[in-house]
Amino acid sequence: MALIADLPRNEDGIATALGVLTQRFGPRVETGRSLREQHGHTTTWLKNQPPDAVIFPQSTEEVQEIVRICATHRVPVIPFGTGTSLEGHVNAPAGGISVDFSQMDQVLAVHAADMDVTIQPGVTRKALNMHLRDTGLFFPIDPGADASLGGMAATNASGTCAVRYGTMKDNVLALKAVLPTGEVVTSAKRARKTSAGFDLTRLIVGSEGTLGLITELTLKLQGIPEATSAATCSFPSVEAACNAVITSFQYGLPVARIELLDALQVRACNAYSKLSLPEAPLLLLEFHGTEAGVTEQAEVFGEIAAEHGGTGFTFTTREEERTALWQARHDAYWAALQLRPGAQGISTDVCVPLSRLADCVTATQAKLAELGFTAPVVGHVGDGNFHTLLLIDMENADEITRAEGFVGWLNDLAISMDGTCTGEHGIGQGKAKYLERELGSEAIAMMAAIKRGIDPDNIFNPGKMRLPN
Repeated sequence: MALIADLPRNEDGIATALGVLTQRFGPRVETGRSLREQHGHTTTWLKNQPPDAVIFPQSTEEVQEIVRICATHRVPVIPFGTGTSLEGHVNAPAGGISVDFSQMDQVLAVHAADMDVTIQPGVTRKALNMHLRDTGLFFPIDPGADASLGGMAATNASGTCAVRYGTMKDNVLALKAVLPTGEVVTSAKRARKTSAGFDLTRLIVGSEGTLGLITELTLKLQGIPEATSAATCSFPSVEAACNAVITSFQYGLPVARIELLDALQVRACNAYSKLSLPEAPLLLLEFHGTEAGVTEQAEVFGEIAAEHGGTGFTFTTREEERTALWQARHDAYWAALQLRPGAQGISTDVCVPLSRLADCVTATQAKLAELGFTAPVVGHVGDGNFHTLLLIDMENADEITRAEGFVGWLNDLAISMDGTCTGEHGIGQGKAKYLERELGSEAIAMMAAIKRGIDPDNIFNPGKMRLPN
């Protein structure tokens, strides 16, 4: 089990705040063990640290009230969206109150002419796109899981479409957040650009609930493309696939998605999703545009791929075929688990400059082979970001120790290549000890000063990012 520490608990404060909250919110305060454990970390190998209670607010004003009660008694507050984060963001190492935003799930306003939308944080990305389906617009950030958009903003999520549409920080125009004082800050207006003061929007986006609880988001939207094509191509090596990606970008090819699956992951997807792809490193791509444009873009990529040894290039504009391919990619985690039934999947991610991606992935595969791990690799190669899924017997202490060593080795490797220990999973608890190695002590001191200035009692998501008090 990955080592994370419990923090000192304010037992009297928690008991008093819980009594006040229960009196005020009644059945919307729940203390059952099962529900509390569901609101601790359950999606990876980090120890589950459940909160003392879970509360379900329905408005910004209720969030303010909850925070003021907790602040009065110095009780930790942990925001919770859908619980799909992977680095311990929702754990409660000092106990406290989990604020579950699932009942704040309203689309507040669609401004179709301005191509933006204002929502509550509990709206999930699939629910938003379903709501928008008749407007000709969509929200493009797709991390795979049907995460809440508030949680996606808090962790600066991205995913398969980031190569064209950016990450959450590029798609949040404005937000409202409740501060540890219980006051509400509005970070910006709906204008597409601003030079008005500090960029509070991007300060809160990616801060993992340590500075404010997001209660409203205004998001950029995109027009649904007239046509979409998907393409696949196999390569003799990961290096060849990465070189084809680099050439495509140098050529100016407007790729919407470009994903790398190593041979092991292709084998898993074939078995799980009933596909028949060659079991070799594979690129899966998508192009958005006009009917003629997406065909031309796919054909140009096919020519580039051939120059780098690519074989079996195919593309399709048929929706059912495209959907099957991308569903297989989104099911890669479940497919990989079948490679070692009974094992737990430990997912980790790093991101490096695109020119170093092939070196990083190749070295990673060699290290995995040396350690004897079954661990497929998938990557958002247009961004230099890739994921390794270690399949671990959680009853085997030696495997766990070696897995922890590998994760540390990989983080250090990415940092040494001028990359980052996390491209999209975030820091939370799991990556906290690598943050200073990556950014340096001055950056950590600056983040800690911001945290202390906004949250001097350290009640908002304590223990995450391991910032000094």
